[in-house]
Amino acid sequence: MYRTTTCGALRLSNVGEQVTLAGWVQKARRMGGMTFIDLRDRYGITQLVFNEAHVGEALVSEAEKLGREYVIQITGEVTERENKNPKLPTGDIEISVKTLRVLNPAEVPPFTIEDDTDGGDDLRMKYRYLDLRRSCVRSNLELRHRFALAVRRYLDGQGFLEVETPVLIKSTPEGARDFVVPSRMNPNQFYALPQSPQTFKQLLMVSGFDRYFQIVKCFRDEDLRADRQPEFTQIDCEMSFVEQDDVITLFEGMMRHLFRAVLGVEFSSEAFPRMTWHDAMKYYGSDKPDTRFDMRFVELMDVLKGHGFSVFDSAAYIGGICAKGAGSYTRKQLDALTDFVKRPQVGAKGMVYARVESDGSVKSSVDKFYTQETLQELRRTMEAEPGDLILILSGDDLMKTRKQLCELRLEVGSQLGLRDKNKFSCLWVVDFPLFEWDEETKRFYAMHHPFTSPKPEDIPLLDTDPGAVRANAYDMVINGVEVGGGSIRIHDSALQQKMFELLGFTPEKAQEQFGFLMNAFKYGAPPHGGLAYGLDRWVSLFAGLDSIRDCIAFPKNNAGRDVMIDAPSYIPIEDSLRIFEELCCSIVSTIKSIEYKSMTNKDLKILLDFLVNLPEKTEKEIQTKKRSIITFLEAQYRESMISNPENFSIDDKIITTFDNLFLHFLKKSDTKKEVDYYPLGSTGIPVKKIFFDLFNEMGKDTQSFWDKMIPKLL
Repeated sequence: MYRTTTCGALRLSNVGEQVTLAGWVQKARRMGGMTFIDLRDRYGITQLVFNEAHVGEALVSEAEKLGREYVIQITGEVTERENKNPKLPTGDIEISVKTLRVLNPAEVPPFTIEDDTDGGDDLRMKYRYLDLRRSCVRSNLELRHRFALAVRRYLDGQGFLEVETPVLIKSTPEGARDFVVPSRMNPNQFYALPQSPQTFKQLLMVSGFDRYFQIVKCFRDEDLRADRQPEFTQIDCEMSFVEQDDVITLFEGMMRHLFRAVLGVEFSSEAFPRMTWHDAMKYYGSDKPDTRFDMRFVELMDVLKGHGFSVFDSAAYIGGICAKGAGSYTRKQLDALTDFVKRPQVGAKGMVYARVESDGSVKSSVDKFYTQETLQELRRTMEAEPGDLILILSGDDLMKTRKQLCELRLEVGSQLGLRDKNKFSCLWVVDFPLFEWDEETKRFYAMHHPFTSPKPEDIPLLDTDPGAVRANAYDMVINGVEVGGGSIRIHDSALQQKMFELLGFTPEKAQEQFGFLMNAFKYGAPPHGGLAYGLDRWVSLFAGLDSIRDCIAFPKNNAGRDVMIDAPSYIPIEDSLRIFEELCCSIVSTIKSIEYKSMTNKDLKILLDFLVNLPEKTEKEIQTKKRSIITFLEAQYRESMISNPENFSIDDKIITTFDNLFLHFLKKSDTKKEVDYYPLGSTGIPVKKIFFDLFNEMGKDTQSFWDKMIPKLL
């Protein structure tokens, strides 16, 4: 063994013991004939002392050569420290070193390995293995470990079985784009990485595993925010023979257990409050409201509309919040809030304020349009008292304005110190709409996913008013963060088919994509429901972090890249050529929207050979071949339109595949910029030009395709 104990274990009770320690040099200090070294490992820091009077000049000289992050081993005696350090658990002792061994020298690190480091985010992510040596980062991962262990213990005690589900699966609609993986053994076909194990956990319920859980990796190719990563971890759970209250009660119990076991926080015995989705949007402008402070929205249309102020008179919604005790805000502070709501991320055109003076009068930024009587009515409606500040937003779009007011509320709450990270406010949001309407595509989309059951009493509305149907769904919100959510699932194949119809799936498409699940329901599916918590979000919440990135060992940056290993990266040319073949087939499948059987492998090889050797062809040969390819694909496209015109559509999943693969050919690893040539051989292939010409020359019928595709490519 390289050590007999760790750098965080020794105390005064160990004085006189002979010990061996190993770790990294944190810092070194020279004081007269003595050299002090702070030795660090995962468990803490211990001070080493090299006393020239006791160990000789040679050992002290060797110690003086030690640099930061050297890996060393020492033996010595534990002694009581004269100048104790109360900030360290080991601050009462030090090690009088007798022997020193350098296990590995180190270069000077690019930033200091301390809690208050001089390294920026990008630099620390590039050298993440060094960043993980910092105690503040390490403690986050230790918290994550304890959290996951507590989850497993609780669920095991409740009769849950941990079951692994596949990672290479078929694409399912979960609300984000898939990461796709080409299959060598199945040419021209792709796996999708799971956005969640949704269908598999439902199949486990059909199989009789009535209580399942899994701490599982999920993958979503979506725009990143502080609470998102391309790969993240879910606590995925499912139960049979349960209703909504059963699921909420059990997992509320798990939350209480986690707070108690990990943080030592106890909640009252009262059930966590529940709020409908409609109330959350009405009073907070968000389906994940921060309820650590009140400051609810108050609608002011009846009070402020019709008084000659054109901004309010033409508005579809006027809403305000009352900031208690903020009447002392200066004009500069109010202007800063106005600038805040005008930011593109918020999108408001302006803000109106009114403050209640000490004598009860109301002073407003729009005084000239309103009498004191009207302003007093505003005060009463807002339940404002002397010293309070009223902030008002308006707009043409109700939901959009509410979201803007939500951002203003959170900003003011932060400024007033109302968002204490050590205070936890838990809330269940229930009764979500089952569908959300998209104006662009003129159709419904599932607000959660297609397997969410409607409220039993709302099922008749599926035929008459789908937009009014409520989902049997629930989200857990803590401090304005959605830490998890779930629903009671559809277990009846007829109802599931009805859902698919309302979501625009043809019977053939539904069978193709979800036939395995529909068939399973025919063999006795129990009523079931479940929930998935975001483990990363939970841990970041417990750690008081603003981002989930710092509780993940090796996270991606905001561009979805791992800058340490430089991923994603470009694959070898021989693999690229194989993917290029698959890309061609994907394009053909997209054009036809039906299984493509006419193009033989020989045809494909001829096409590929032409593309690969294009730089060697004459202009006439290029034009002739291009025309023949266009004619061939156009004929196939027309055939599909004639044979099945009502069902013809561009599959979004194929578009995603096209996007992922095509971009591979449009970028070079050295410049990271779009190029026109795929780097095969010395000159390359003008891939971009070929495909743009190929599709653009097919005429108006492809316009809708390019309307979707071109923004992705550009």
